[in-house]
Amino acid sequence: MVLDGIVSSPLRRHQSLKKQWEDLGSCSTVVNRHRYLLTALLLLAFLCTVYLYFAVTLGARHNSSCYGLAGKEKAMCQAISKGKLKLF
Repeated sequence: MVLDGIVSSPLRRHQSLKKQWEDLGSCSTVVNRHRYLLTALLLLAFLCTVYLYFAVTLGARHNSSCYGLAGKEKAMCQAISKGKLKLF
């Protein structure tokens, strides 16, 4: 029937996946084929790491809730934000 051609057996699917895996070759072949994509991925990961490092370190120094305050007001704001000052 027509359905026999559409629905493949699990054994046939397994053989098809096995053939595709064998066609890929070794890991070095896959790396050589996709060298550009892997390089771009490594560069993106490195740039994201650098961005996150600076976002965290520079963001921690500039407390946005105390920005623009000076003197005692700034000291009070920083103490409250760090939890060192108890109001009660």
